[in-house]
Amino acid sequence: MSASRTPSTKTTRRYSRTLLASVTIILFAVFVSIVQGSFEVGELARSIIIAANRLFPPQTWTNAFSTRPSVNTMANKTPVYFVSHGGPSTMFDTAHPVYSQLEALGREITEQVKPSAVVVFSAHWQGERPNTIQVNVSEQEPLLYDFYGFPRHYYQEKYPNKGSASVAKKVISALNQAGIQTQEAERGLDHGVFVPFKIMFHPDRNPLTVPIVQVSLFDDDTDAQAHIKLGRAVEKLRGENILIVASGMSVHNLRHLMMGRGMGKPMPYAITFDAALKDAAETKPGDHRDEVMVDLLQRADARQAHPTFEHLLPIHIAVGAAGQDQGRQVWTMPEGSMAWAQYRFGQVNSQVEKSAM
Repeated sequence: MSASRTPSTKTTRRYSRTLLASVTIILFAVFVSIVQGSFEVGELARSIIIAANRLFPPQTWTNAFSTRPSVNTMANKTPVYFVSHGGPSTMFDTAHPVYSQLEALGREITEQVKPSAVVVFSAHWQGERPNTIQVNVSEQEPLLYDFYGFPRHYYQEKYPNKGSASVAKKVISALNQAGIQTQEAERGLDHGVFVPFKIMFHPDRNPLTVPIVQVSLFDDDTDAQAHIKLGRAVEKLRGENILIVASGMSVHNLRHLMMGRGMGKPMPYAITFDAALKDAAETKPGDHRDEVMVDLLQRADARQAHPTFEHLLPIHIAVGAAGQDQGRQVWTMPEGSMAWAQYRFGQVNSQVEKSAM
């Protein structure tokens, strides 16, 4: 649903009604002047203004002559989600608390948001070229089993899905307009996408029947501001009923997990950084929110919570895509060297006109 400069039929009807109203007001004002015996220009003008205000509220005139969407219409857009996706075992661990949380978010999306397409950013795809974002243009998206040392059946998992070259072109256009270099790619969905999506949109229980287009992060995992800009570039797609999902982890120290330090009781940094992220993400929208999100990378516990930042930066993309929408932590759970925060930016009930992709 893109904005158009050409007045619609509905707008033309408004012009006609307003023109008729204008003539009515002038004739009424002239009639009043005749009755009162006054034909002075000032008095006539005053009569016209009084008549206009009585017959038609000021907002009527604003709406009638405006070709811009109303405030309510402009507010109609999909929310933005950040999900903590975990590892491949997450999709089998139905007893883990995050499983039911992801299921609930998935139902919220299919039953209430009802997007026409999903654009997803995953921590597991960083651009190959400096300062360049890759966009998957493939219509067929096999799964990338980008993990090692798991049981054989992990590599036999399937997740039915489809891509969309047309949606990918929309993404590329939006990025290019924002001055971001792009590169077309044909690849499958990595586990940062298919693991959480298989829980959120289980093929049997809650299938996602719309296209999925995956987009990469920048190659530089230390530039938080660039990733906020990346999100801001695709913000307008939300007005076309395209859902934006960013997939990472609120805390992700895989090294400590492998060393056995990431099991059971939360590490101190998992608690402190997860809390700091909540404060930053829930900051009132605006430049200050961007600043506090960028400053997260400079915290004393940042490199403990994220030895590398690729699992954190997806939420910076989400913040950028949120624009002026408020963020809210839906749920979290620090666990060992990880934390599982899930976030939503914007309102679920901001419905938009459904457009075919």
